[in-house]
Amino acid sequence: MGRHWKSRGIKPAAAVIGVLVVAATAVTITNTYAAPDDGDAPLAVTKALREKAAVPGTAWAVDPGTNKVLVTADSTVTGQQWDTLVSTVDSFGGKASLTRTSGVFRPFAEGGDAIFAGRSRCSLGFNVTTSDGRPAFLTAGHCVQNARKMSLAAGARPAATVAEATFPGDGDFALLTYDNRNTKAPSEVDTGQGRKVRIVRAADARVGRQVSRMGSTTGLRTGRVTALNATVNYPEGTVTGLIQTTVCAEGGDSGGSLFSANGDAIGLTSGGSGDCRGGGAVTFFQPVKAALAAVGARIGGQSN
Repeated sequence: MGRHWKSRGIKPAAAVIGVLVVAATAVTITNTYAAPDDGDAPLAVTKALREKAAVPGTAWAVDPGTNKVLVTADSTVTGQQWDTLVSTVDSFGGKASLTRTSGVFRPFAEGGDAIFAGRSRCSLGFNVTTSDGRPAFLTAGHCVQNARKMSLAAGARPAATVAEATFPGDGDFALLTYDNRNTKAPSEVDTGQGRKVRIVRAADARVGRQVSRMGSTTGLRTGRVTALNATVNYPEGTVTGLIQTTVCAEGGDSGGSLFSANGDAIGLTSGGSGDCRGGGAVTFFQPVKAALAAVGARIGGQSN
């Protein structure tokens, strides 16, 4: 289980963790062993991976269209760990594939709109309203792992307080309430150059759907959803239930908005591989609907 806390129990610290990034991609390994044509096969595959191969530098997700588990390993997975991962994937035949990526999963302690804890930066996801009617916003849980308050500008006074957060474990999300209950918190994403997208609802991800991401480091980027219910083994711990996409992200984009042009709020940036210059992006997002259900909030805020 991940840590799930109320703000009272959080100790302030000087930094937060930005998006987790792995460099470029390489070879794909598959096999032709027979496997049962069983709708429960992905559950069996992921269960075996959790038991035998849940080491930092690995991730897996399910493509519901093909009923196949997509497994990824970075360059730190070597020796016996790599051999175990290969043999585990091989044992499931065509029900799983294994991709090797170069580079290393690593946190960016740097620092949608930018949000700050000291000199560290992440991105605001979506403005929401709490169950008691307070203005608040969602971001990534790892962004507030060592922080109790965040500001909306570098060096500015704190403007929001952590109410709840989860990371690692069953997600990567945090709810922060604005300290000023009269804060104007419009339900929209600022996509730059004076343009905004009105957010009208929370929606589930769908494999193949084109999506956009906004972050304070790399701005507006687009890509497609490739798999659902991803498990990612970060150095800080395992996170489950994520969305896998081809949208690039970099340090400081963490917590930013994954959304659609028609106003669907879909996810919050968690971590991934590649960058927005060299390509090879595999990026994971916390589903917004799951985060809202966990913290008891709803999409939407006050209009300007």
